Amino acid sequence: MQYRVEGIVIRSTDYGEGNKIITLFTRTHGKIGIVVRGAKKIKSRHGSLAQLFTYGEYLFFRNSGLGTLTHGEIIESHHVLREQLELTAYSSYAVELVDRALQEEDASAYIYEQLKACLTAFAEGKDVAITIQLFELKILEAAGYAPDFTACMSCGNTEGRMALSARAGGILCSRCRYKDPGAMELSDGALKLLRLFRQMDLRRLGNITVRDETKKQLKLVMRALMDTHLALQLKSRSFLDQMERYELTEPVRRQPRRDAGEANEANANSKSNESRDARDDARKQDPWDSDTE
Repeated sequence: MQYRVEGIVIRSTDYGEGNKIITLFTRTHGKIGIVVRGAKKIKSRHGSLAQLFTYGEYLFFRNSGLGTLTHGEIIESHHVLREQLELTAYSSYAVELVDRALQEEDASAYIYEQLKACLTAFAEGKDVAITIQLFELKILEAAGYAPDFTACMSCGNTEGRMALSARAGGILCSRCRYKDPGAMELSDGALKLLRLFRQMDLRRLGNITVRDETKKQLKLVMRALMDTHLALQLKSRSFLDQMERYELTEPVRRQPRRDAGEANEANANSKSNESRDARDDARKQDPWDSDTE
C-alpha cells in the first residue's frame, strides 16, 4: 500500500553500502520506519530527505514492516540545526526524546506540532534551554506524567513557599514538605515559570529572558521529573551534560591568531601610520605653511 505523509526525521542510520533507514515522526501515523535507497550516494536525489531534523512530505510503499521511499519533497531542511554544535545537540535530544518516549505508531498530533515548533524555535535563535525544558514538559504530558504545579499535592494549599516533589509529581507546601525529604525548594520565579510552561503551547513561545539562577533551577526540576517518571538513558542528554561541563554550550568567536612576524609587522605599520598622521596634523596647524607656498 502506498502512503503520503508529512513527517520529521527523528532518526537516520546507515543500511548497507548506499542506503539509509530513517524514522519519521508523523501527525497521523506516529513513528514510521522507511528505507531510503541510495541515500548515501553523492548524487542521490533522496539524500537530503534522509538527513536528521528534515521536515518534508514523503511518499512510500509498505505492506508490512519497513516502508520504501518512492518520492519526497523537503518543506524545511533545518540545515542550521546540523551546522552549529549547540543546536545539533539540543535538537538531537528533542528528537531522541520523541523516539524513546513514544511507542511505535503511537499517533500524537499535539506532540508532532510541539516537536515541529521546538525545532523551529531552535532555528530562530530562541533560548535553547528554556525551549527544551518546555518541550520536556510536553513529553511528560504525552507519557501520562504531567506534573501539577497549581497547588500542594497533599493539602491543596496555594500560598507560601513551595517545593517540588518529583515522586508525587507536583509541589508541596511548607507544612507538607516533610512527606518527601527529597523535595526541592522552588523560588517564586521558578514556580511562576513552571505554572506558565504547564499551560503554554510551544507554537506561541516568544523571546524570553530568564535569569541564569532560575534556568539552573528549572533544569534541576525537569531532570528530577524526567528521571523519576521516564528514566530514559539518552546519549544526546549525556552529550549535553558533557558540553555544559566543558562550557561548550556558549559559542565563542575568537579573532584569528597571528604569529610573531605578523604581530610585529602590524605594530610597525601602526606606528608608521601614527607618525604620518601626526606630521599631517602639524602641517595643517602651522600658519607659515600657507605663506611659504
